[in-house]
Amino acid sequence: MRLDRPLAQDPYEKLPAVPSFTVTSADLTDGRPMAATHSAAGGNVSPQLAWSGFPQETRGFVVTCFDPDAPTPSGWWHWAVLDLGADVTELEQGAGQSDLMLPGAGMHLRNDDGEHAYTGAAPPPGDREHRYYFVVHALDTETLELDEDVSLAKTSFLLLEHTIARAVLVATFKN
Repeated sequence: MRLDRPLAQDPYEKLPAVPSFTVTSADLTDGRPMAATHSAAGGNVSPQLAWSGFPQETRGFVVTCFDPDAPTPSGWWHWAVLDLGADVTELEQGAGQSDLMLPGAGMHLRNDDGEHAYTGAAPPPGDREHRYYFVVHALDTETLELDEDVSLAKTSFLLLEHTIARAVLVATFKN
């Protein structure tokens, strides 16, 4: 593995600007390493996330986790939760285990590991520290009306049309 690869561009800098709001976590600190429990080797436990300050006209939320530093041309999607109601402002630690752990109509999309769940940080051994973008997208719609097996690339494309604000927390991890 080439360790001299440059870091990937911030994936959200490529998108049209939208207002921001706040996402916090009892488990993660922006810009800091995440605990091993949130890694693939440490148990694949999704972190607690809470959000506030989103636009009043928000009708729903999508939560994602993306690693732009994965050694692929398209990065690596670790988590995607769709159809969270506008009244949902938190995911408890471990909510990424299955749809049964999600509030309301929330559902997981298949991540790049092929799971309908959260898959923890897993940079290749010896690779540099990777960034994990935990993002809450405030939407102008209650649902994107997507099937649980739709690709995350297509989902991201559809999010462009419906995201009215975005909250970003970036944690890091190195094996």
